[in-house]
Amino acid sequence: MNPELFKPENTQQKFAVVILPIAVGKPYTYFIPSDIVHKIKFGIRVEVSFGKNKLYAGIVKEVIDVDPGYKTKPILSVLDETPIITKEQMQLWNWISDYYCCTLGEVMNASLPSGLKLTGETRIILGPFFDHNLDGRSLTDNEFIIAEALSIQNELRIADVKKILNRKTIYPIIKSLLDKKVIFLYEELLEKYKPKTISCVRLQEPYASTPERLKEAFDLCKRSMKQQEALLAYIQLEKKQDFVRRQEIYDKAKVDSNIVRALAKKNIFDIYQKEVSRLDGYADELTDTSSLSEQQKNALAEVKESFKTKDVVLLHGVTGSGKTRVYIDLINEAIEQGGQVLYLLPEIALTTQIVQRLKKIFGDDIAVYHSRMNNNERVELWQVARDGKPIILGARSSMFLPFSNLHLIIVDEEHDPSFKQNDPAPRYNARDTAVFMSSLYGSKVLLGTATPSLETYGNVLAGKYGLVEMKDRFGGLELPETVIADMKEESKKRKMQSHFTSVLLEELRQALERGEQAILFQNRRGYSPTVLCRTCGWKSECIHCDVALTYHKYSDHLRCHYCGYISHVPETCPACANVNLDLKGFGTEKIEDELGIYLPKAKIARMDWDTVKGKNALAKLINDFEERRIDILVGTQMVTKGLDFDNVGIVGILSADHLIGFPDFRAGERAYQLMLQVSGRAGRKHKQGKVIIQTYKTDHPIIKEVVSNDFKSFLNREMKERRVFRYAPYKRMIKITLKHKKRSTVLQAAEYLANELKIKYPDYVIGPAEPGIPRVRTLYLQDIMIKLDKQAALIRKTKQDILQVRDKLKKTKGFGSVRVIIDVDPY
Repeated sequence: MNPELFKPENTQQKFAVVILPIAVGKPYTYFIPSDIVHKIKFGIRVEVSFGKNKLYAGIVKEVIDVDPGYKTKPILSVLDETPIITKEQMQLWNWISDYYCCTLGEVMNASLPSGLKLTGETRIILGPFFDHNLDGRSLTDNEFIIAEALSIQNELRIADVKKILNRKTIYPIIKSLLDKKVIFLYEELLEKYKPKTISCVRLQEPYASTPERLKEAFDLCKRSMKQQEALLAYIQLEKKQDFVRRQEIYDKAKVDSNIVRALAKKNIFDIYQKEVSRLDGYADELTDTSSLSEQQKNALAEVKESFKTKDVVLLHGVTGSGKTRVYIDLINEAIEQGGQVLYLLPEIALTTQIVQRLKKIFGDDIAVYHSRMNNNERVELWQVARDGKPIILGARSSMFLPFSNLHLIIVDEEHDPSFKQNDPAPRYNARDTAVFMSSLYGSKVLLGTATPSLETYGNVLAGKYGLVEMKDRFGGLELPETVIADMKEESKKRKMQSHFTSVLLEELRQALERGEQAILFQNRRGYSPTVLCRTCGWKSECIHCDVALTYHKYSDHLRCHYCGYISHVPETCPACANVNLDLKGFGTEKIEDELGIYLPKAKIARMDWDTVKGKNALAKLINDFEERRIDILVGTQMVTKGLDFDNVGIVGILSADHLIGFPDFRAGERAYQLMLQVSGRAGRKHKQGKVIIQTYKTDHPIIKEVVSNDFKSFLNREMKERRVFRYAPYKRMIKITLKHKKRSTVLQAAEYLANELKIKYPDYVIGPAEPGIPRVRTLYLQDIMIKLDKQAALIRKTKQDILQVRDKLKKTKGFGSVRVIIDVDPY
C-alpha cells in the first residue's frame, strides 16, 4: 500500500497519536486519511499496522497538526463512534506510566478488557447459536464468508480472516460480528463463567399448587417418623424464605440425605439445583442495616467530619467492629447524590461473603468486576460503568473502569499485599493509585482495616490522612482470648504430637464437643516443603529455580511453587542411593492428613491454592463450612480474608515463627497483620472465641503484641526500626531486578547498571546483590535497591535517570537480552 495515495493535496494533514497495547517506548503517530478525518477523535479505537505484518486496535491519545518528521503509516479503519475511555482515565494512565516507570501500552493492556483489545493473533470461534439460514440474512457478504469459514475450521486467527477476505482492513468486520454475537473470542471459551448452584428442595404437584392436599403427603410417609419430620421442616422453612436448601432440612429435622431422597421417590419432594449468585450464602452479624450502634454512629459522623478537610480517611476498626455497616451508609449517601462508588477488595474470590451482603442490600445498583468474568461480561461491565452504574465492586483491576461521576472510593483491608501488582507491568499499588485517582474525580477515599499498613499510618501521623477508630466489636462482644502454646516447652516434656501441641489438640476436642468449628492457619501449602536424604544431605530441588521442591501427597509428586515444575518422588537418594528419605517441614496438606489421626471423628477440609483452583471449588468449600458440613478448615492466608462465620470457636496458628522469620523488612508487619486477621475469625457472633498461637519464641515482641492486640506498641517499635534502617515509610524505595539465563551476564550487567547509578546517587544505591532465591524459571537474578528521601523532584529525576541507564545498558554489547524490571514502592 502506498501511503501517499491517502494524503490530500490541498488540505493540512492531520495526525493521530495512537497507544498500542504492547510495551513500546511511546505512542506511535499515524497519519489520518482524508476520508476518515471527521471520525478520528480522542478515546476511540482505530486499526493500525505495526511492524511488518501485525495489526492492532490502538486508542487515539490525541489528534495533532504537526508532522512528526518521519514517514508515518495510515490509520486503516475506525472501530468506534464514541470514545471507549474518558479523559480522567487517560490522565490516570499517564500517571501510572510515569510513576511506576512503565509504558502507556502496558497500562492500556492491563486496563482494557480482552474484548476491546484486538490483535492479529487473536483467535475467534463461531457462536453457539449461529443459524446459517436465519443469521445469514442479517450479515453482509464478508461477514457471512467468515461465519462459513468458522463452521468448517472451528477457529481462525484475525490474521487468517485478513487472508480469506483479501482485505487490509478487517477489524470493523470483526467488531460487527462480535456485536451481533455471531462470533466469540477464543479466550472466552477458556474463561467461561459457570454460575454457582446449590441443592434445593421443593414440593411436587399436586402439593405445590394445592397446599390443602399436603395431608395426603403426610399419609404417604406415615410409617416413617423421620420422613414426616423432614416434610414438616420443609413446610416451616418454606413459609419464611423463597427457596429451601437440602442442608436446611437436614439441620432442622435432624435427618440425612436418604430421608430426603425417599420423599423424592414418593413424588413428594423435587430435588433440584438452583442457580444463585456465585457469592451467595453470607450471614453476617449485622443483618439489620436499618440501625447503627453508638460506635458506628460516632464513626460515621467522624468520617464525614474528616472528609471536610481531608480527601483520605483511615477507618481503623478491630475485626468484627462493624466497619462494613459504616461503609453502607456512606455508599447510600454517595449514590443519593447521583455519584458512583468504587469498592475495592484485595481478592474478589476470597471475599465472597462481603460481596453477597452488599448485593443483598443494593441489588441491581451494584456490579462486580473480577478476573474470572469472561470477555463479553467484562466489556458489558465496562459499558455500564461508563453509563453511571452506582456501585462497582472489585479487585485492583476495577479501578481502570471508565467512571462517569465517581464520588467515593472505599479500599477495604487496605493493608493487604494483594493490592500490589507484581507481574507483569504496570507494577502498581491499587491503594496508592486510588488516592491519586480521587484527585482526578474530586472524590473521597476511605481506607478500612483492622491492621493498617505502616505507610498508611505514617500518612496519618504526618497529617495527610484523617483517622477514625472503632475499638470495640459490634454488640459488645469481646475480642478473642489469645493463648500462647509454647512448642519449646512441649517438646521438652514430649507433649507434642506431630506438629500439634497438647494445648491446641485439647482445645479442638472441646470445641468439637460443643458443636463449634475451628480454623487452622499455616501459610505453606503442600504436604512437606523438603525431601531430604539422611545420609548425604541431598534434597529435592527444582531444575529451573534455586528452591526445594514441595511434596504433595495427594498427587504423589514433587512440585515447584515458583515455576510449576513437577517431578516424581525418587525411591532412593539420587546421590548416594540411600532408601531412607525424610520429609521435612509441614504444609496444609500434611496438617489435614495428620489431624485426622488425632481427631478421627472430625470432618476436615483444606483451603489453599491446590483445592480452590476452580471457581466452583472455592464457592462449594465456603458453602460447606458455612452450613457446618466441615468441622475444621485448614488453610493458608486465604482463611484470613473475608471469612466471617458465626460458629468458629477456635483459631489455631500453627507456625508463627515461620511468619516472623521471613527474610524481608516487612516480615514483622506482615506477621502481625496475618495473625491479627486470622484471629479475628474466632467468635464473631455469639460468644468470645479463642486463638492458639504455637511458637518457640514466646517472648518475641510480635507475639506479645498480637496477644495483647497492642497496635500502638507494634507501631512505635516498627516505626523506630524503619527510621533507623532507612526503610519505608521514611524513605521512598525503588527496586531494580535484572534477569538473564547466564549468571555471569546478569552479574556484569548488574554491576554496570549499579555503578552508573552510583555516579549520580552514591548515597542512595544499594547493591547489586543476589536475592534469597537467586534463580527462578531458569533465569538468574540480581537486585539493586534505591532508597530516596521523600522529595518529589528527587524521586522524579531518579526515575528518569534509571530509565536512561536502563536504555544505555540495553544498547551495550552483550547486555541486550538482559531483562530489567523496575518496581517502584516494592513489596
